[in-house]
Amino acid sequence: MTTETAPTDGPPGIVPEKATKRAEIVAFLMLAVLIWPVIAIGIVGGYGFLIWMSQIILGPPGPPH
Repeated sequence: MTTETAPTDGPPGIVPEKATKRAEIVAFLMLAVLIWPVIAIGIVGGYGFLIWMSQIILGPPGPPH
């Protein structure tokens, strides 16, 4: 009968994978630095475009003249 020993202080039998941790950090940085800012700019730009188009069709906001 063999027993696995973990080279860390964590639970026995669970070996942390450095490649997984590195991949997780890279994925977080991709989300935080690239993807979410692009999505935020797209949402704000899309909202502005929607308001602009609605004002072209319906006229500017305010009381009727």
